[in-house]
Amino acid sequence: MVPLLLVLLLALILFGAGFAVKVLWWVAIVVFVIWLVGFIARSTNSTGGRGRWYRW
Repeated sequence: MVPLLLVLLLALILFGAGFAVKVLWWVAIVVFVIWLVGFIARSTNSTGGRGRWYRW
């Protein structure tokens, strides 16, 4: 009985980790798209200067 519970617990942990990794990939893609839009908007700045769209 104990080995069966351990296998089920391991499967549950791996499923949870896989779901978390998938969510993190989507978050990374969204952040990259936002960064890319900001980078393009910075390069097409109407003032002609080298503006920064971030504070650091």
